[in-house]
Amino acid sequence: MQQFTRREFIRQAAAGSALLAGASVFTGCQTGRRQVRSFNGDARVSLGRTGIKVSRLAQGTGFNGSARQSDHTRMGYEAFERLLRHGMQNGVTFIDMADLYGTHPFVRRAVKDLPRDKYVLLTKIWVRKEDWVTPTGGARGEVERFRKELDADTLDIVLIHCTTDDKWTEQYARVRDELSECREKGLVRAVGVSCHDFGALKVAATHPWVEVIFARINHRGGQEYIMDGPVDEVSDVLRLARRNGKAVVGMKIFGAGKLITPDDKDASLNYVFQNELVDAITVGMRKIEEVDDTLERMSRVKLA
Repeated sequence: MQQFTRREFIRQAAAGSALLAGASVFTGCQTGRRQVRSFNGDARVSLGRTGIKVSRLAQGTGFNGSARQSDHTRMGYEAFERLLRHGMQNGVTFIDMADLYGTHPFVRRAVKDLPRDKYVLLTKIWVRKEDWVTPTGGARGEVERFRKELDADTLDIVLIHCTTDDKWTEQYARVRDELSECREKGLVRAVGVSCHDFGALKVAATHPWVEVIFARINHRGGQEYIMDGPVDEVSDVLRLARRNGKAVVGMKIFGAGKLITPDDKDASLNYVFQNELVDAITVGMRKIEEVDDTLERMSRVKLA
């Protein structure tokens, strides 16, 4: 794979910024009298009302993630760095992490010589006690630890990870309060929740604290394809969330590896974007070829 230096990365990022300056959140081209919207993965989009702009495609780092390990950590530092850098070189500068995945030190090493304003860091707090973690019950300690692990003064987005019922706002009130404090201090730019339950998702769509929602969505729906309900019901909630100004990042677009045929991949991307259900998506791409394939497929999605 072609390697690139810090100077080359800065030059390319500056060139990309110049091209994107003044652009809207979608790439458009004139076709007759109408404008056709396209959904390139490297396009910069605004996340709800957060003021944060990200690449429409995020590099997920938690495929088969558990107990601070994932397929991404198991590939080793050098392979992970090649993967992440390849994506960034091609405009994928939104990085999706979690304490659960154990990828903070991997990302820190991969971006250590790059300008901080050229990538967006999202991570998640695991709020339940496990063999591998004892939560503080809040968020201050976790945010401080994450900042050190990532060598970052500010975390762009921090989510409560894997909410599984509609009582999460009460159960994790202290986590919410301390995340809000961290945001007020400038340690975190935006807060939200990762939903793994339909009730949790419905609450997130309307709750005033929530700025960013991670939601499981694809064109098939149901538990078989790792979603929280039938596709039409989940879609209605996501539309509501976006009307309420929430940023929605779609996950499980390819059903956690169950929707892997070319037709299924294209159908899922078309469904999610043509129905305007999300601001961005995260995909746990594990190979450079998967990054290229996802970018190419996203470039073919159109909405007239």
